[in-house]
Amino acid sequence: MRTVGKGVTGDLLLVQLGALASPHRLRILATLVANGRQYVSQLARDVGMSRPLLHLHLQKLEDAGLVTSKLELSDDGKALNYFEAADFEINLTPASVTQAVKSLSANMFKGD
Repeated sequence: MRTVGKGVTGDLLLVQLGALASPHRLRILATLVANGRQYVSQLARDVGMSRPLLHLHLQKLEDAGLVTSKLELSDDGKALNYFEAADFEINLTPASVTQAVKSLSANMFKGD
């Protein structure tokens, strides 16, 4: 299990928290946890979202290490991109935030 916030860099912690700050991404993650591994088209139907928009949200979740993907070929030769929730735990305490801040890179402040 990957622990978020425990010994993690400040930059990664910001990416992970940013990925979780969207109700759409929370719903996507919850659907993957509840239903297990799914291909994009099925997941789009389950969460009621277009595939292009779903791809944008999945990319943020994958960049944060909260979901994983695997491209597989179906029996009829179609490429299917499967996603599943990564096994992670969030350990967010004042001490873990203080530790993470020490490793923030300068470029993470440009958006503020």
